[in-house]
Amino acid sequence: MIKAAKRLDTVQEYYFSKKLREVRSLLAAGKPIINMGIGSPDLQPPTQVVAAIQGSLGDANAHKYQSYQGLPELRNAIATFYKNKFSVDSDPESEVLPLMGSKEGIMHISMAFLNEGDKVLIPNPGYPTYTSVTKLVSAEPLFYDLDADNNWQPDLDKIENQEFSDDVDNIKIMWVNYPNMPTGANATLETFQKLVAFGKKHNILIINDNPYSFILNENPISILQVDGAKDIALELNSLSKTFNMAGWRVGMLLGKENYINEVLKVKSNMDSGMFYGIQKGAIEALQLSDDWFKVQDKIYKERRELIWQLADKLNAVYDKNATGLFVWAKIPEGKKSEEVTDKVLYENDIFITPGTIFGSQGEGYIRFSLCVTTEVIKEAINRFSAVGN
Repeated sequence: MIKAAKRLDTVQEYYFSKKLREVRSLLAAGKPIINMGIGSPDLQPPTQVVAAIQGSLGDANAHKYQSYQGLPELRNAIATFYKNKFSVDSDPESEVLPLMGSKEGIMHISMAFLNEGDKVLIPNPGYPTYTSVTKLVSAEPLFYDLDADNNWQPDLDKIENQEFSDDVDNIKIMWVNYPNMPTGANATLETFQKLVAFGKKHNILIINDNPYSFILNENPISILQVDGAKDIALELNSLSKTFNMAGWRVGMLLGKENYINEVLKVKSNMDSGMFYGIQKGAIEALQLSDDWFKVQDKIYKERRELIWQLADKLNAVYDKNATGLFVWAKIPEGKKSEEVTDKVLYENDIFITPGTIFGSQGEGYIRFSLCVTTEVIKEAINRFSAVGN
């Protein structure tokens, strides 16, 4: 038996990979499981987008290897999208890099900038992939706490002067994620301004992971709106949630040319370009009017209202001003997140996510996905015979 690489000793199988196997086994055993755990959009992509990929299949270059940097038309569409939505100017030739999903961007950026032993600031709670990728490249994660009292914003003074005062000048990357997953908190331009200043002061690359900007969010913003942000910041984005294209794997990275070029060195050795038809569909999606977002939000608002009722059944409290594709809810004091979610799974046949998979600051919270129809959510509500069941 050939032994696996030591780097795998530092990470575990992704929570959803393991838990969904259990959910599938329960389904196979005849349990009527309702899955409210993951943020995989159940709605269809725009019809124009599907038509674009279908119409491209006969093009002369459709089935050839594609450029590592994507079609020029796609880079132009991304740059125009950022200009229209965020008032951010980007050179499509040098400051835009299409990705096969933003998740691959986390790995590519880490491989491009992190050496063994480099330190990385990671939000707690936060997306688990930031931690696993940091460990896979033999860098060291440093977790900075987010909490409800500070609206889930980073406390940079605490990071600088208390928690990591001995390490702050040795930190290479800081991951931020606004609108935040799992909490739904939005950043402010003031937060981004402070982050850019912090990054410049300590020579830390600030990376905002920004795939939830246009879901139930009336004020989408980008860290690249801050003056001078490109000197020290990158931004990841994705079409997965915004346009219901999760399985298509379309993401993007924007930032200064020299940073983009370093990431491209990694990417060009990892894949052979994005499928032509998917790029054509992505171009079409990026050119849609704001009416698309309004229609999506109407559906998600209806679902969210029902999810709030479901959270009420668990005596959980939530922020009605939160954005994004999830409801982040605080359970009653003294209860443990995984105990609550397992009880709901085994007694009510409903799979929801314990906050602890996002870090220690997620203890005492649970997360519901909005990627479930209103009819199914109503069925979930009916499965509770009494408040607090």
